[in-house]
Amino acid sequence: MTLYSKIIGTGSYLPEQRVTNQELADQLAAKGIETSDEWITTRSGIAARHFAAPDQKSSDLAVNAATKALEMAGMQPNDIDLIIVASSTPDFFGSFPSTACIVQQKLGITNNGAAVDVQAVCSGFVYALSTADAFIRAGVHKNVLVIGAEVFSRILDFNDRTTCVLFGDGAGAVVLSASQEPGILASALHADGRHSDILCMPNTFAGATAGEAYLYMDGPAVFKMAVSVLEKVANETLEKAGMQQSEIDWLIPHQANLRIMSGTARKLGLPMEKMVVTVDQHGNTSAASIPLALDAAVRDGRIQRGQNVMMEGVGGGFTWGAVLTRF
Repeated sequence: MTLYSKIIGTGSYLPEQRVTNQELADQLAAKGIETSDEWITTRSGIAARHFAAPDQKSSDLAVNAATKALEMAGMQPNDIDLIIVASSTPDFFGSFPSTACIVQQKLGITNNGAAVDVQAVCSGFVYALSTADAFIRAGVHKNVLVIGAEVFSRILDFNDRTTCVLFGDGAGAVVLSASQEPGILASALHADGRHSDILCMPNTFAGATAGEAYLYMDGPAVFKMAVSVLEKVANETLEKAGMQQSEIDWLIPHQANLRIMSGTARKLGLPMEKMVVTVDQHGNTSAASIPLALDAAVRDGRIQRGQNVMMEGVGGGFTWGAVLTRF
């Protein structure tokens, strides 16, 4: 009997504080930094984003999203035997204990199942989902909670208008379970460390911290890389699954920049109507962006059972990947 992994529940959470472009522009203007709603929207497609409250951590956002995914899946927390959290903004500096362990504790899971963080920045959810699929197919785990959670507002330089207007906070989650029915059909993951400097947080650790503790991005270089790799990795994943571009029902790219997303859809021969877009309301939420968009499209009825969904991400490292699933 062939064993598959299938998404049986989705969930998401956005912090209460919603900040529009105009509100952010007004806040920056008070500091002498000039920007506008038009400037932000034209370059990114972003109209608003959410920022976490001062006492909210990535694990708090993750738990809210995970609880909704468990409810949809009809599961109790102790049914989960593996938690994988993708995040570039973990609860603890130095990344331990892992945010996944904190999520396990906050969910009240006591079955001693495994918990681990994955760090691939904006590709993190795709990496985590592919990893969970491999564990399930190998028969090692049965029910995996895969979460992308970020509080990027904590690492933004609000004196740099080229980056601070692009990102937001949030979390998305799925329950991935062993199934006799096809679920995840294929995936592909890649990285090229030669480009690690174009999107990074140049704060190093060697006994003590050193460097700038804010996100740095070479926008034009990131744009060029993203456009180059996203079409290729989607086609690679389709080839592994023995499928054609026309068989994609929904495309959910990493929600970073509407121009990158639209360009990828065109290269794959997909109409804009088949692409899920939440970047306009969420901003770039890094590892949380794909599961946030997935949950939005599932809950509003766009994504139906039996449809093929292509999810793909690209992020610092430089990393990229795609997962094709039959929902």
